Amino acid sequence: QVQLVESGGGTVQTGESKRIFCVASGRPATVAVMGWFRVPPGKQREFVAAIFWGSGNTIYADSVKGRFTIAKVNASNAVSLQMNSLNSEDTAVYVCALKYSAAGPYDFWGPGTQVTVSS
Repeated sequence: QVQLVESGGGTVQTGESKRIFCVASGRPATVAVMGWFRVPPGKQREFVAAIFWGSGNTIYADSVKGRFTIAKVNASNAVSLQMNSLNSEDTAVYVCALKYSAAGPYDFWGPGTQVTVSS
């Protein structure tokens, strides 16, 4: 059984940066995509960023383009999200996800890590 664990959350001031991480454990099969989603307070989950494992291609939500960068931490089981120029709208629980098929839904989800941006 695959487990995803996020780390690196915490509180920062507006304009500051933070990098969070996600590690997949439990001997996952070949990864197609790993992504980040977030759940702002009182709102539904929204897409943030994803990376295609084979090609390294990345996609981003319009709200974070130019500020956030998703990257592979190692060859197959970890991903990071570098978040720059943070503002109050970035406050959310950030959730990591993994899927084996690029065309299918995400197969596994982490518990999330809280990122709070204080003004």
